[in-house]
Amino acid sequence: MKEFLIDLFSTLVFITVFFAIGDIYIATGVAILAGMGQIAFFKLRGRSVDAMQWMSLALVIVFGGATLYLHDPRFIMVKPSIIHFAIGAVMLRRGWMGRYLPPVAKSNLSRSMIDGWGYAWAVLMFALGIANIVIAITFSPEIWGYFISFGAIGAKLAMFATQYVLMRATVIRNLRRAAPVSAD
Repeated sequence: MKEFLIDLFSTLVFITVFFAIGDIYIATGVAILAGMGQIAFFKLRGRSVDAMQWMSLALVIVFGGATLYLHDPRFIMVKPSIIHFAIGAVMLRRGWMGRYLPPVAKSNLSRSMIDGWGYAWAVLMFALGIANIVIAITFSPEIWGYFISFGAIGAKLAMFATQYVLMRATVIRNLRRAAPVSAD
C-alpha cells in the first residue's frame, strides 16, 4: 500500500488542496510542486525512481501546466481520462506490479497471477478513463467532481482490497501446502 500511496502522492495533494480551498488552479499548482518535490526528495536520498513515478511526474507537469495555461473547464474534466489511459498503458507492461509486492507474496504467487492482476489494473484504468469522459460530457462539473474524487478513487480502493484479500489467501494456502507435515 505504501508504494501505491507514493505513486498517488501528487493526486492526493491535489484532492486535499482542492477540497480545502475549492480552487482547481491553486490545487493544480500545488500538485505540480508536490510531484517535483517528491522526485527531488527521492533523488537526494539516493532512492531509485521507478518508471511509474517518472510517468506520474511527467503527467502532472504536462497536464497540470496545460490546465493552468488553458483555463478550460472541459480540458480539466477530460484530463483524468488521458491520465488514466496513460497509466493503463504503462500497466500493460508485464511485471510492473512486482515492486508493489512484499517478498513473501513474490515467492508464493505464480507469475501468471501477478501479471494477471497487473493487466486487471490496466483494464480498470481504461474503464475509469472511459467513464470519466462519459461523465464529463454528460453531467455537471459538480457530479464530475464527485465521480473523480470519490468514484474513481473508490474503484481503485475496491480493486486494491479485492486483490489484497485474494492474493493473501493464495499466499497463505501456498505456505500451508509447503509446510512440513508433522508426524504425530
